[in-house]
Amino acid sequence: MFFSQLCSSYFDRIPVDGHKYYLYEEVWTEYASNFLTQVFLYAALALAAMLIGIGIFVKFKKPELFKGFFKTAGALVIGFVMTVTVSMLALDFAKIAEKGYGEYADLLYFELVPAIILGCVTVAGVAAAYIASFFSKKTFKITLITVASAFGAALVALLVCLAVYLAKGSAEENNGAVITATENGVLYACAAGLIIIIGLCAFFLGKGEKKEFDSKSIAYAAICIAMSFALSYIKLWSMPQGGSLTLASLLPLMLYAYMFGVRKGVMTGAAYGVLQCVQNPWLIHPAQFLLDYPVAFAAIGLAGMFAKIKKLEKLPQVQFALGAIVAAVLRFAAHVLSGVFAFSEYSTLDNVWAYSLGYNAFVFPDIAIAIAVGVIILSVRPFISQVKRIQAGALVKPASAVQGGLSEPSAPDTTRGN
Repeated sequence: MFFSQLCSSYFDRIPVDGHKYYLYEEVWTEYASNFLTQVFLYAALALAAMLIGIGIFVKFKKPELFKGFFKTAGALVIGFVMTVTVSMLALDFAKIAEKGYGEYADLLYFELVPAIILGCVTVAGVAAAYIASFFSKKTFKITLITVASAFGAALVALLVCLAVYLAKGSAEENNGAVITATENGVLYACAAGLIIIIGLCAFFLGKGEKKEFDSKSIAYAAICIAMSFALSYIKLWSMPQGGSLTLASLLPLMLYAYMFGVRKGVMTGAAYGVLQCVQNPWLIHPAQFLLDYPVAFAAIGLAGMFAKIKKLEKLPQVQFALGAIVAAVLRFAAHVLSGVFAFSEYSTLDNVWAYSLGYNAFVFPDIAIAIAVGVIILSVRPFISQVKRIQAGALVKPASAVQGGLSEPSAPDTTRGN
């Protein structure tokens, strides 16, 4: 019965201004999105259980083969990530096609297309930088500068397109929102304030970290962004005006910040935030875009802020959890401010602050899931050994930092199989 109704909705289209619109919008894509979300959720859990089980078996029975298994498992995870990303992105574009291109032309050409171009430039750039790392340092440096320039140009183009889209008023009109002059000024002030706070935290907490990106940090950043993006499609539930509870989607970004430091973590989180607006865009105002996307996710990069605390060096799980909580609070603040001054018309309560605080509280269970999984992962000796090796090269601390209570990098664990 349901399938016949679905087929009927597919063929029922009406012409409007030269465009054909489906009589029942989003029937096919909504069904496909919900169905694939469930499939990918159970597939991710099954894949994780299978890899953990095999990993434990190999570790105890054939420890000399564990390194090879780790690489194979990583390749399987990356393949799964790409499958989820491509499938769900295709459905996002299908949703626009199902609604009809006429009404959403601005969204398509000013947001989605530039974002896809940025994604393609990023993937191609990471591949080029990785290949160049096998040649001379000069070749790698030239390639890195070229890749950074191309990425910067694509990012600027995306931001300009978003600014044009938002300036035209299409976003406010499509979402039925009206932002007053006072709210407009406060939104910009809030965005600027949080940018300054996160920037200062990254500057002072990141002292002693390696400033430049090398091939390893670039490759890890790309992989972590891709993994977080794919996991963000596996939703346990979605909120009506944006936001969702996911399957530890922010965990890869938080682990990256914990391994490579807060400065690289903040930049990687901001880049992820720009791409995140492609998935389920709720854009009303330029400052609202900043608060809900690059600023909110840049805060996630502060998850590594306790990685160098000497008193907690033997408790990486605590270091990670404390940093994640601080990151969650700052992300929550960004979303709350956006909700109060940009989405006030959606409030179902007289007190818009109470509504925004309650609505955006989904941030905490979402982070709690990521923390729980992260603590489990950081309790696995082979994984934490790899983390320490990366930190030894990335978190280079000056003598003053050591005297201030921060520890020197732990020596790499050279035990075979760890």
